[in-house]
Amino acid sequence: MTLLVGKPAPSFKSTAVFGSEFKQIELNDYKGQYVVLFFYPLDFTFVCPTELHAFQEKLSEFKKLGATLLACSVDSHFSHKAWLDTPREKGGIQGIEYGIISDIGGKIAQEYDVLHADNIAYRALFLIDKDGIVRHQSINDLPLGRSVDEALRLLEALQHVEAHGEVCPANWNKNKPAIKTTQESVGDYLARQAS
Repeated sequence: MTLLVGKPAPSFKSTAVFGSEFKQIELNDYKGQYVVLFFYPLDFTFVCPTELHAFQEKLSEFKKLGATLLACSVDSHFSHKAWLDTPREKGGIQGIEYGIISDIGGKIAQEYDVLHADNIAYRALFLIDKDGIVRHQSINDLPLGRSVDEALRLLEALQHVEAHGEVCPANWNKNKPAIKTTQESVGDYLARQAS
């Protein structure tokens, strides 16, 4: 897997489905805001709808943090639309409001180096900052669903770092202290954790 952290996110143009509407989008449309771009293997599968619904359930939290959610798979926008028209109780993703990008041929997945040998995308996630720089990337094997709460936590951590110039220790969340970049600060932090 190519390490993209710290580098500009690979640009792309494609058709995305937003509800019942097809839109031509490109990554540059989202400059100036955070983007959580996540890849999933295929429409009409098994782990995938659980993930898409889990992201939808937290959509308002991502929006409050100024982030746009975008999903991407190698299916056509017509397949995405058919899946969006399928009720949840039939394995569908009806009710998903964020954009779902069509990546027929896997060119976008290839640019992000997450294309599986079977020409479907791994479960990959990229956190892209307001300047279009990748600040986090993760990849799961096909049967392993990801944690939406962890994606939110990472976005909150990135914003804390940007706002306060501190670093976020292991298991940090917005209700916990961060660390200044000094030995004294880390020592104080570790001492508090031990007690």
